[in-house]
Amino acid sequence: MNYAEITGWGKYAPPLLMTNDDMAKIVETSDEWIFSRSGIRQRHYTHVSTGEMGWLAAERALAAAGVDAEDIDLVILGSTTPEEICPNTASYIKNKLGAKKAAAFDLNSACTSWLYGLNVATDMIKAGSIKKAIVIGSERISLVMDWKKRESCFLFGDGAGAVVIEATENELGLLTGKMSCVPDSRECLHLPGWGMSPLHLTQDIFISLNFEGQEIFKSAVKGMGDAIADVLEAEGLTAEDIDLFIPHQANVRIIQSLAKRLNFPMEKVVVVIDKYANTSAAAIPLAMCDALESGMIKPGMTILTASFGAGLTCGAGIIKWGDRIEPVGQSDESIPPYEGTVFDLLEDSFNHYGADAAHLLTKNQ
Repeated sequence: MNYAEITGWGKYAPPLLMTNDDMAKIVETSDEWIFSRSGIRQRHYTHVSTGEMGWLAAERALAAAGVDAEDIDLVILGSTTPEEICPNTASYIKNKLGAKKAAAFDLNSACTSWLYGLNVATDMIKAGSIKKAIVIGSERISLVMDWKKRESCFLFGDGAGAVVIEATENELGLLTGKMSCVPDSRECLHLPGWGMSPLHLTQDIFISLNFEGQEIFKSAVKGMGDAIADVLEAEGLTAEDIDLFIPHQANVRIIQSLAKRLNFPMEKVVVVIDKYANTSAAAIPLAMCDALESGMIKPGMTILTASFGAGLTCGAGIIKWGDRIEPVGQSDESIPPYEGTVFDLLEDSFNHYGADAAHLLTKNQ
């Protein structure tokens, strides 16, 4: 039987930071208010596209795996913020990587997109239709933040993470995955007008996130909890058999509630939301890369992961890690830095959403 081992990993965290104190200069809020409700201290914002971030994370994952781009059969981009609806952004990444023979498609299940993508690519390897794939999560959600919505504008950050998976006869990689979607829950988390219906024929596009926190919290904990129960049962495991838990990084209270429901100690849970905020489809691969860098992931570990996103989509998986936790190589590729402050970067966004931030722009200082 084929399995799909994770052999490479890479991330891109944009260098521009928006701290909670910075956020308080735009919105009526404070570091204490944000951190106590979410666990977030800062978020990264990007000056380049979703595709560009995804490309660099993928380059780094290929280098870590020691795999040539020309040997890749499939590129999957999980994202809610693609550059275009048509053509897909995965094709841009494939071309820039030089993955000449690879198929490429985007997958949008909101924050669950990367986990859905890992499940799909793993099943394709198990079926024998491909041998090597790159699964990327990349998001530029800073573009659609309504700066007048105090309850949600601080929640999200930008970034990208990627993994290379390869066919193996060893029982490694995503052993069992569960994809699900909570019924009748679409309206509690969505971006009206972020698409083709209604069709926009003018430039007057105003995207503003609808966010019902209590309903999301309840549905997320139950949806992920149910998916986790399914994958544990499928593998004949209990929570005690799990060495490490890498959950979606949406809110530290959700993570804590889920760990409590599983009776799972927080010292075995990867939490990086303080550094990145919610990076949607990039959240789990970013957290996985950080866990490898910090030494939290050890050879042979049994790892649990779970996610949820708008829809409300949910998913969970059991990953068996291999022997290698060090990259085979390092990529020399990079993205040139932005020449300016985070407030310069967001000037158009502030103006579009009517934020009172003119006094923060470098040219006015």
